[in-house]
Amino acid sequence: MLPFTEDQFLAIFASYNEAIWPAQVLAYLLGGTAVILLVAPSRWSDRVIAAILAVMWAWTGVAYHLVFFATINKAAILFGALFVLQAAALIHAGLVQHRVVFRFRGHLAGWIGLFFVFYSALPYPLIGLVTGHSWAELPLFGVTPCPVTIFTFGMLLLTRGTLPAALLIIPVIWSLIGGSAAILLRVPQDWLLLASGVMTVALVFRGRAA
Repeated sequence: MLPFTEDQFLAIFASYNEAIWPAQVLAYLLGGTAVILLVAPSRWSDRVIAAILAVMWAWTGVAYHLVFFATINKAAILFGALFVLQAAALIHAGLVQHRVVFRFRGHLAGWIGLFFVFYSALPYPLIGLVTGHSWAELPLFGVTPCPVTIFTFGMLLLTRGTLPAALLIIPVIWSLIGGSAAILLRVPQDWLLLASGVMTVALVFRGRAA
């Protein structure tokens, strides 16, 4: 059902991770900065968080999808374009219009959002290790599509006010694509991806009520 094998898929991650090192470390630093700004907001925190998310989506779209994944799957050209478009949407809504306000609130959506953020950074790679993948083969936080999408769902749940619906379209599309492929490629840490998209949409459209 896929135009590449599981071995080819894992080999792409190994080549990608080697080529971009130490960008993975920088991604964790950016993610940590976003969380700090979330719990200790300042005048510019919303724009900085939106910019961090945009950088993750743009980097993943260009460096992972267009440069590496496209060598085994031509659909990655479309995926890369979608990821760059999501980066542009985050910049427009978060920086230009300042329509996204990131704040933690102790309601259901807030706690689920924190869980998604935590899961994308720590349990996600650990599950990959436990299930037999090496560090080199892992899709890692902030620089690969599925962790970036789960992290983004978490951060979008950690907002207040009206969230622009356009910011959910591409992450939800990827949750369906990546989550379905994860089953075929035996990437169990990505199984949450499908659920995270459904849960985020449901919570956002019910007003993230407590």
